Amino acid sequence: MKIFQVTIQFEWNEEFAALIPPHRTYINFLINKGTIDHYAVTMETQRAWITINAEDKKEVEGFLKKSPLYKFWAYEI
Repeated sequence: MKIFQVTIQFEWNEEFAALIPPHRTYINFLINKGTIDHYAVTMETQRAWITINAEDKKEVEGFLKKSPLYKFWAYEI
């Protein structure tokens, strides 16, 4: 297992805000599973940082794509 750092840029809007509760449920699931080690968000710059344990970048993308907020993200792994 490798550790990957994901940096996410997003734009806040009403649709984004409505999807935060299911996104939090998904993130908590990954934290409890040990997939996510660290998760931080700042609204000031509309960025997030996630440390993910995965085999490769493809697996990391698979985790990201399952988030309800995925379509709002520009990210780098």
